[in-house]
Amino acid sequence: MKLKTALTIAGSDCSGGAGIQADLKTMTMNGVYAMSVITALTAQNTMGVYSVMESTPLFLKQQIDAVFTDIYPDAVKIGMVSSCELIEVIAERLSFYKAKNIVVDPVMVATSGSALMKNDAVTTLTEKLFPLATVITPNIPEAEILSGMTIITEKDMISAVEKISSLYHCATLLKGGHNVNEATDFLYADGELFRFDGRRIDNPNTHGTGCTLSSAIASNLAKGDTLSQAVQKAKVYISEALSVMLDLGKGSGPLHHGFMLNAYPDE
Repeated sequence: MKLKTALTIAGSDCSGGAGIQADLKTMTMNGVYAMSVITALTAQNTMGVYSVMESTPLFLKQQIDAVFTDIYPDAVKIGMVSSCELIEVIAERLSFYKAKNIVVDPVMVATSGSALMKNDAVTTLTEKLFPLATVITPNIPEAEILSGMTIITEKDMISAVEKISSLYHCATLLKGGHNVNEATDFLYADGELFRFDGRRIDNPNTHGTGCTLSSAIASNLAKGDTLSQAVQKAKVYISEALSVMLDLGKGSGPLHHGFMLNAYPDE
């Protein structure tokens, strides 16, 4: 049996809702063989991030080498990378191995509001990783940082996604989930604007939604979908994972990544 493969390069979430754990679940449920390179260990849960312990640059390099020299990934998703040194290692190794279908989720702030990236790392991210990306997937707060704009309306979203794509020379998916009225996303790629309407699901449990969406996009790219197809399918997956209304934890809980499985039906 031949499966397509996907690699996530991100931080660990010990509570299982975001980061590496969310990525592995998402990739598996979207039909690819999932692998992981860990940039940092975090002590976090649905209420916040309490501590972060970064991988060393050398150990990060060794993890990437171990993956690429054995099971070459058909797509790569990059999530939480909090320091310049680690970003530089990732960029150098991905360039060396000529990695393809790279999805960069510029994780700057957790759903709980905790900062996940050092300020100087944002510049390194945009200079080193964005040029390698097939697509970047900022949410509205991240897009405000990247564009220097205040984003309130749909018109603002369109202006921002075009500006970010132009500034950093990469396709950009601006996620509308932080907009209280709509769940509409905009993709700007190769001079073309794509609109993805989504139904807003009244679910306060959104821990790991960004990780999940970017991993689903990477999975679909690994399987050969175009970028717009990959985004559309990823949005359907995340909507379903939200709509089952899993309710775990005392804060903003996780999605139900395995909603399609029914091994333990309610009695």
